[in-house]
Amino acid sequence: MRIVSGICKGRAILPPKNFRARPTTDFAKENIFNVISNYFDFSEVVVLDIFSGTGSISYEFASRGAQRVVSVELDALHQKFIRQTAEQLKLKAIDSVRANAFSYIKGCGEKFDIVFADPPYDLEGIDVLPELIFEYEMLKPEGWFIFEHSKKKDYSHLPHFREKRVYGSVNFSIFQA
Repeated sequence: MRIVSGICKGRAILPPKNFRARPTTDFAKENIFNVISNYFDFSEVVVLDIFSGTGSISYEFASRGAQRVVSVELDALHQKFIRQTAEQLKLKAIDSVRANAFSYIKGCGEKFDIVFADPPYDLEGIDVLPELIFEYEMLKPEGWFIFEHSKKKDYSHLPHFREKRVYGSVNFSIFQA
C-alpha cells in the first residue's frame, strides 16, 4: 500500500501483519482520486473518512493538501496506527478519532465536503449508510458521499445517487448533496 500523490507521494504504508483491515487497492484509490480531483480543489476540502482501517484514504487526502481529515476508526490498534503514521508523515490535517462510525455520524453535527466510507463489505447495517449521511446532513452543498462496497450491492435506486465507478473488484457509489 502506498500514497499515490501529493507531498507524500510514493511513501509505503506498512500496517502490522495482524491487521484485519482490507485497504482500498492502490489501483482503485488512484482512479477514484482522479475522479475527485476533477470536481474538488483538495486545498479547500474538509473530509470525513469513516471505517478508516489502515488510514490509507485519510493519508491520501492529507497528502494532497486537504484542509482537515477526520479519520474515524473503532478498532483501537488501527486507530493508534493511523495516528502514529499521520505523525510520522507529518500530516497535521489528520484528526484520528476512535469511535463507532454509526454513532459518530449521529452525534457529529459537522458538515463535510466529502464523506468517504470503506466499511467491511459484510458488516451488518452498512446498507443504511447513504440514508444516514443525508438524514444527519453530513454534507455541505454539492458535497459527495463516496461509498466503497462489494459488487453484489447496487445503490443506484437511492436518492442523491450520482454515479457508480468500478475499478477491478472495487466498487464505489457516489452520492451528491
